[in-house]
Amino acid sequence: MDLILWRHAEAEDGEDDLKRELTKRGKKQAERMAQWLRPLLAGEWQILVSPSKRTLQTVKALDLPFDVREALGPSSTPQVVLREVGWPSASEPVLVVGHQPTLGQIAAKLVGGAVGDVSIKKGAIWWFATRDRRGEQETILKAVLNPDLLDD
Repeated sequence: MDLILWRHAEAEDGEDDLKRELTKRGKKQAERMAQWLRPLLAGEWQILVSPSKRTLQTVKALDLPFDVREALGPSSTPQVVLREVGWPSASEPVLVVGHQPTLGQIAAKLVGGAVGDVSIKKGAIWWFATRDRRGEQETILKAVLNPDLLDD
């Protein structure tokens, strides 16, 4: 199974967390990352998105179909997100557009198997996969990419 964790791009400050919009820089981050991701998402990828405005604006840059999942909102937990995506045995690859600290906690769990936090920069992706090796399931970190490293 492939799993891409995509943190929403930079958003404005605001009191209503679900209504915070992307900044001008955030829109550029989302476009850059979407341009890099789009050709890699050919096939049967399932795209799951938090209901917050900033995640919806981030995923819109992909111009691909997606499903909004209430369970992926800002107050979600790593356990809920991993259950929602079917990790590690879902039949199709999944891209999740979500929030810190949850995505960082998932990354920590998948990289090291421990409870903890990893800081995922705004707009960045972490791409994981599973494989069977000698009867044991392994997690592979395929890519980590910050949108500020991508060309316009």
